[in-house]
Amino acid sequence: KKSKNPSPRIKVIQKIYNSLINPNSEINFPKNQYKKFIKDVVNGTLERSELIEETVNKHLANDIDLKKTDKLLKIILFAAIFELMFKHNNPKKVIISEYLLASEFFLEKVQIGYLNAILDKISKVLRKDE
Repeated sequence: KKSKNPSPRIKVIQKIYNSLINPNSEINFPKNQYKKFIKDVVNGTLERSELIEETVNKHLANDIDLKKTDKLLKIILFAAIFELMFKHNNPKKVIISEYLLASEFFLEKVQIGYLNAILDKISKVLRKDE
């Protein structure tokens, strides 16, 4: 069954993007069945962005240069890695496919393929046991 609410990951990406564009604005989280999840991922991604960046540089140094990466692609990558690292009740396949779906609203096909490859690679490191 399809819910009227778009994927909570779309909201996550929009909120992180807005927060980076307007760093002094407060992020508000309107009522939504996924409110807690959205809030956790948005705040967690922003709070742990340095750790996430280190993780990317450590495991994906040959695959991505964050300084040259499109801002939206980087946001989607960071949010997905945040979930891979900290949301262990969500299987990695679900996390990756949800972000790939959400990224269709923001990215070109080529970028989505690239995102898929990178998430696949880092998820094998971060979730070896899955």
